Amino acid sequence: MLTDRTLFAEQLDALSSEYRAIAYDLRARTDLYNEPYDLDDLADDLAALREALDINSFVLVGISMGGFMALRFADRYPEYLKGLVLINSMAEPHTDAEREEYRQLAETVLEDGMQSNTVLQISVEKMFSDTTRSTKPAVVDSWVNRWKTYPAKSVYYAMQSWIDRSDFTPKLRTVTVPVLSIHGEGNNVLSPDRTTSMIDKLPHAHQTLLPSAGHSAPVEQPDAVTTALTTFLSETLSQQHTSDFSEW
Repeated sequence: MLTDRTLFAEQLDALSSEYRAIAYDLRARTDLYNEPYDLDDLADDLAALREALDINSFVLVGISMGGFMALRFADRYPEYLKGLVLINSMAEPHTDAEREEYRQLAETVLEDGMQSNTVLQISVEKMFSDTTRSTKPAVVDSWVNRWKTYPAKSVYYAMQSWIDRSDFTPKLRTVTVPVLSIHGEGNNVLSPDRTTSMIDKLPHAHQTLLPSAGHSAPVEQPDAVTTALTTFLSETLSQQHTSDFSEW
């Protein structure tokens, strides 16, 4: 919603010598942002990208709403997946109170724009852990400056794509590929306990918790995220004999 493919720059740099690593932008960061869409549409976008790039199968990495979409992709296109990595994401929907909070925030973005100090303050508090905000101000500031350039509708429609999403929990047993959940212990948006039901119900899943990381873990604790990805890919792909790897 508030990030783009450069969020994974350090991971791509570390992994690209061994894997075909691809990061791409969802609709919010493209010229397709200015219309309503949902998570299934985003899953279909990825299917089209897979075909265009002639990728037979791959490990899919999604963060936050990218994780919401990744689960839908696993449901709609299971034949293409070798594994899933869900970073700061969950299968259950948001609570009624959370949905109302996000609806109000989306309307504020639409009315006041991403230059609004209120919107920016809320975004910083949600996207970065307390530790990151105090110890890595340059990282925070670089993303704040980028957010200010976003068209209001790009953020508004991105939020609308997931606010009222359905509960994916009943379908988790059908996701049979290996799954890694990476979650920041300092996540101010989704606390790690929100993933417990997902990890318990996925047939082949485990979790790596990152101390001090928040919702933007790949730039808050880049080395730890890279290590978790490298370990998962080595274990998963060595068993399945493929080197395609995609993330956003």
